[in-house]
Parts: sequence; C-alpha cells; structure tokens
Amino acid sequence: MTDSPSPRDGQPIVFRNGIVLTMDDSRTVLPRGDVLVKDGRIAEVGVEVAAPDDAFEIDAGGGIVMPGMVDTHRHMWQTAMRAYGADWTLTQYFVWYYLQHGAKFRPQDYAAGNLISALDAVESGVTTSVDWSHGLRTVEHGEAAFDALVSSPGRFVFAYGNIHQSPWEWTADPAVRALLEKSRDDSRMFGTQIAFDVPNQNEEFPELAAYRVAKDLGLRVTTHAGVWGATNDWGIRNAYDAGVMEEGFTYVHAASLSAESYQKIAATGGNVSLATESEDTCGQGYPPLHHLRRYGIPASLSVDTSVWFSADLFSAMRATVNADRALEHFLAHQLEPAETVTHVKLRAQEVVEMATRGGAKAIGKDDLIGSLEVGKLADVVLLKNEHSPTWAPLINPWGQIVYQAQRGDVHTVLVGGKVVKREGRVVAGDLAGVRAKLDETVAYLEREVGDDWKAGQFPDIPEPEVLYNPYQYKD
Repeated sequence: MTDSPSPRDGQPIVFRNGIVLTMDDSRTVLPRGDVLVKDGRIAEVGVEVAAPDDAFEIDAGGGIVMPGMVDTHRHMWQTAMRAYGADWTLTQYFVWYYLQHGAKFRPQDYAAGNLISALDAVESGVTTSVDWSHGLRTVEHGEAAFDALVSSPGRFVFAYGNIHQSPWEWTADPAVRALLEKSRDDSRMFGTQIAFDVPNQNEEFPELAAYRVAKDLGLRVTTHAGVWGATNDWGIRNAYDAGVMEEGFTYVHAASLSAESYQKIAATGGNVSLATESEDTCGQGYPPLHHLRRYGIPASLSVDTSVWFSADLFSAMRATVNADRALEHFLAHQLEPAETVTHVKLRAQEVVEMATRGGAKAIGKDDLIGSLEVGKLADVVLLKNEHSPTWAPLINPWGQIVYQAQRGDVHTVLVGGKVVKREGRVVAGDLAGVRAKLDETVAYLEREVGDDWKAGQFPDIPEPEVLYNPYQYKD
C-alpha cells in the first residue's frame, strides 16, 4: 500500500495500457488499451486515447480493466452474521434465520448488515447489487434498509420483501406501498423490485395480489423459484396461467423445475439469477445452467448470503464453471458406452459476461452499465496486483478472472467515475463506524439468542452409515 495521490472529485480519469475487456456486443478485447472517464461516464475506449491535460492517469499495465460486476441476488442484511451458518443446510437456515436469529433483528441491526455488505461489494469489484431485502418485518426495518443503501458507496436495487408475513398481506399495507414508491422515485436508488416467493401449492393463488401491486407500481418481481421442496412448478404454473409473468422478472436458483416451467420463463422474457455456491450447498437442486442453456434463458450471477457463502463474484464465477463442467463430464461417463468430453460447452468468457453484462440485462440497466462503451456510466474495475506471483504471466484474461483472481486483486473501483477503491483499499464509506455498529449488533444478538448462539453455528452431525466391507487390510 502506497500513499500515492488520488483523483479529485470530478477530475477526468484515464486507465492506460491495460487489457481492456469492453464486454460490448462483439466482446472486444484491447490487449493494450485505454479507458477515459469524464463527468461520470465512459468518454472513450481505445488505444493511445487522448486525455485532457488535467486527467488523472492510472497505470493499468499488467492488469485487466473491466466493467463493474452486478450481483442480482444478495441478502445484504444477513452479512451482519457473516460465516455464522457455514455448516447449515437449507432447513437449518429456515429455522435459525427465519424463525429465530433473523426474527430478532432490529432496524439498526438490519442497517448494519446492509452497510457492511455494501462496502463488501465494492471492495470485490461489485458496483451494483440487488438487495434481496426479505427480512423487513416492519416498515421501520424497511426505512432502515433504504437509508443504509442510499448512504453507501455503490449502486443498489432495493428488492423489498418480508418473510414473516404473506406477500398478499404486506404488499397491501399503505405504508409499505409508500416506501416502495419513495424508493422507486428516488434518484439515489438504482431500481426497486418486489421480492417474494410462492411456497405452497394453492389453486386459489393468493400471491396474485402481490403480482398486481408490482404491476400497479411499475416494479419488477424477483422470486426464489425452483427450490427443492419449497418453491417449485406450481408457482410458475399459477403465475403463467394468471398472465403475471413479465419480461425482466428474475427467478432465483430455478434449480428444480420441469421443462415446462423453464419454457414458460423463457417465453415470458424472464431471467435466472444463479447462486451456484448456494445451490451446491443448500440442496435447491443442481445448479441449472445446463437447463438455461437448453431453453435459452439469460443468466446472471449472485452471492446469495454471506452468512454462508463467499461475498464476491469471483467465487461465484469459479463455482459456476466447476459445477457445469462437472455435470457435463459426469453425464458423459454414465452413457453406454461411456464417453469422454473433449471440448467443454461453458467457457470462462461466458461467466465473466454473466457477472457483468448479464447482471445489467437482468435488472434492465444494460443501457447504463455492464460494459465499457462510450456514454455508459463509468463503473470501472481495474484488476492488478504487482505484489502477487499469481499475476505473472498474464496471458488469458478470461481465465485469469475466473480461476486466478480474488478480491485482493481488485486495485481500483469507480462508481459513476468516483473512486471507491484505490490501490487495494476501500476509500469510500465509513468502515470504522460500520464495524462499531456491527459489534453492537452481534453483542445484542448473542444476548438475545442465549444458549442457542453456539448451537446455531455448530448443528448436530448425523451419524454416518458405514457398510460392511469384506475386503480388509491384513497384518
């Protein structure tokens, strides 16, 4: 870490001589390119770009310049208990977080989780996050979540939800509707969605009322669909039959659906947010990228929750590639006769696109973010680490990002042309102040939960079933 100067607010910035991944329609790569930022937008992308005399120059040589990443499903509030549920199953998550720990969150605890998650995101090069805010037991919780987002560095889509009440109930609350309208109309927010699930098979489809509120307010719906044993085909069927599946709606996980449900998502212009570390661990179903590819459904990537999983999209990209390729090999090996995969379908370049342009498309902001193109908002990430042997040699930028990079390699991050991370350190927000809030939140939760605080972290381990083996080592 050096104490080198940083650009002034509003000063033009030019990245020089980096490998520039534009993520434009042609997936243009400039091996030694420049990116000029002026007035919060991308002013020029090219080679030996002419910059204003007062431009602040950042040496991107030996690094990769790329668009800011977009996380389309992050339960930001749960970051207040980071890594607590590392050994959970989905059932234990429902019990501990929905019924016990999560139900104890006060508005200030909710805000603390959002505040630290926002800093967490920009540190790892995620410049836009969908805050899947599904613990909003009261409007006061919602106001606290909203205030935390608009005061944090980064861009945020506020996806309002309440797991403690049925969606047709909380969406009918005039105070909730007022907050949704406030968020929708606030220029500091990058979007507003309604977040709810359809967990029970009910031919009367009471969730229809929530879909109608979204329609009335002009908001997109994001929903956990295809979660084994929880939200499956009936939710898709009812929504489709009611005519409320709309273009731009996001189906999170979508890991245990029928062919008919995938076809309905595709036909109505829906998209899927993959949270592959979550799907690998929780049991929603096998990460469904192979299905999305088959039915032509657009995909983006997400963290889900760092009460469990990694809080960066490098891990999400890596997990997604690994899961898809593992399945491809496994299925080939099960054939009669068995086959060997000689060319994998999914390429590293594709998951980088999911983490950037795919996320921008999923939230309806592809005209503003997701690629380094003239006129778009200057959400720019420089990956570079001169002190790491992992960054030599730098040959294949797609492979470098997916299999080699991590948050410590995020050198510089701009959001709208404003520097939020510089030379490996977050320079926006109030990390010390947020840490103090988190300390108070964790102490409060530990007191409230009591003896279950440790039990929640270390659930019982089932007894293994060991079969008799007739082949034994002998003396």
